Amino acid sequence: MNKTNQANSNIEKALLTAIILTITYFIIEIIGGLISGSLSLLSDAGHMLRDVLALFISLGALKLAKKIPSKTKTFGYHRIEIFSAFLNGLLLIVISVWILKEAFHRFYLPRTIESHTMFFVAVIGLIVNIYVAIKLHGSEDLNIKSAFYHVLTDTLSSAAVIFASIWIYFKQQYIIDTLLSVAISIFLILSAITLLKESIFILLEFTPRNIKFDDIIKDIETVAGVNGIHNVHLWSLCSNINVLDAHIYCTENDLCRIEEIKQEIKMRLSKYNI
Repeated sequence: MNKTNQANSNIEKALLTAIILTITYFIIEIIGGLISGSLSLLSDAGHMLRDVLALFISLGALKLAKKIPSKTKTFGYHRIEIFSAFLNGLLLIVISVWILKEAFHRFYLPRTIESHTMFFVAVIGLIVNIYVAIKLHGSEDLNIKSAFYHVLTDTLSSAAVIFASIWIYFKQQYIIDTLLSVAISIFLILSAITLLKESIFILLEFTPRNIKFDDIIKDIETVAGVNGIHNVHLWSLCSNINVLDAHIYCTENDLCRIEEIKQEIKMRLSKYNI
């Protein structure tokens, strides 16, 4: 098994573990919310359900991306990663708007909640979310990034609920929960905007932002035997695969020498993940 396949296998295992843990806590949170009467826990359970869907989409995208290209899909299914990441970004925006709407109503209609149950359920959620976030952190896969952002916001949400439950226990001031929900929503929107921007850049086939176009041209032109390059197009197929299409003029006529030039160009482009 090569490094790429091993990395994908590890990501899939991490996603599957995250899905199992998230579903389990989702059930616990619903029960805890109903027992305590906490709208915060029930709302956060909705966030956990969103996480389950996001994780399922991420896992499905990884599996579909491994399908062999066909005559009608010559690049395979790699773009599914970007498309699903885009949908996840939109979902983050929708959820954030919903939270802000609920927060607005809570300013006028605060709810009485049982802080003890709220606290213990939120602590369990914090542990689960931190573990899942650690499992997903560091991946360059846009889809995994989107799932990570989902889980990260729930980690902050769990911490906010813990803080709110303590504050409510001592102060009986329910508005603190509403204020923290607004702060989390703003962070969620900013994360979603970043994710959408990255997805749109790839879907519109812009030049990868981490690659300097002129450096690539220089690397190709300095290969011995290359006389010129034109009609250069550079884009990303997905978050970890870049593609270059160009016409390259050679001063050599010998086929063996031309093949050597091609291999030299490929070697130089490999550092750009092309």
